[in-house]
Amino acid sequence: MIIGNLQTLAMAGLPAALREILEREECRLDALRQREDGRFQPADAAWFCHIGPAQTEPAAQRHTEYHRQWADIQVLLEGNEIINASQRPLAQPDDEERKADLFIAAAPLLPVSIRLSAGDFALFLPGEPHQALCAAPQPGYVRKAVFKIPRSLLEA
Repeated sequence: MIIGNLQTLAMAGLPAALREILEREECRLDALRQREDGRFQPADAAWFCHIGPAQTEPAAQRHTEYHRQWADIQVLLEGNEIINASQRPLAQPDDEERKADLFIAAAPLLPVSIRLSAGDFALFLPGEPHQALCAAPQPGYVRKAVFKIPRSLLEA
């Protein structure tokens, strides 16, 4: 997991391929904020991004997920959110695959809490468990951009 802010990308220590994505003109904070909700994928890209609103909830009501084939870069565009996470994999053979490459971890221990405000991001590599959209501290509206990066791009 890597955390940072879109205004200070150099400080985050991102792998070059991911930094190049976030440095694209259409991925800068102002451009993301102005983009309509929905999915976008540049013609030359193996990655895509989904932008949209969400409601945060108490952590006890949120699931913990991980992916095997995709990395997530979760960028907060509006509001405040806490993402709980772990530096250790939690995958178990009987974890529910809710949809393609979205695995739900049962009874996770999540010792890391990351508070995101507008412009902040958290990167979760394949296998890294995360519990997004937790209230900070009260439930509220957020708008996020979630970049989905294929594992193959990370290994290049």
